[in-house]
Amino acid sequence: MANYRFDHIHLRSPDAEAAGRFYEDAFGATIRDRIRNGASLRVVLDLGGATIFIEQVSADTPAAPVPPHQGMEHIGLQVNDMDEAVAALKAKGVRFTAEPKELRPGLRIAFLAAPDGVTVEILQRG
Repeated sequence: MANYRFDHIHLRSPDAEAAGRFYEDAFGATIRDRIRNGASLRVVLDLGGATIFIEQVSADTPAAPVPPHQGMEHIGLQVNDMDEAVAALKAKGVRFTAEPKELRPGLRIAFLAAPDGVTVEILQRG
């Protein structure tokens, strides 16, 4: 059997630079590269060891569907202190779509709106 390992998440945005700045400002991602191919732009981020590509698309590209839908549902990011993370994100103007709640003992979750219809879950385990 083949040996599979994670490589990247690929997002699409009508403004790849602005989307990249959101992940940089909100979550401390690092912009590693900007790849241009003619008029096309790809912003490459490192977010906690995960590679995220944000591909520029034209403004007339259809928007992401409203959940629930098939396909990618959300990106999950683990934090050590939910209250601290939520306060810091709200101070940066990030809009939460679901406030923190305890899903079960030892697991707190919250959801927020990222650019281009992407949903991000932050979770605290333990």
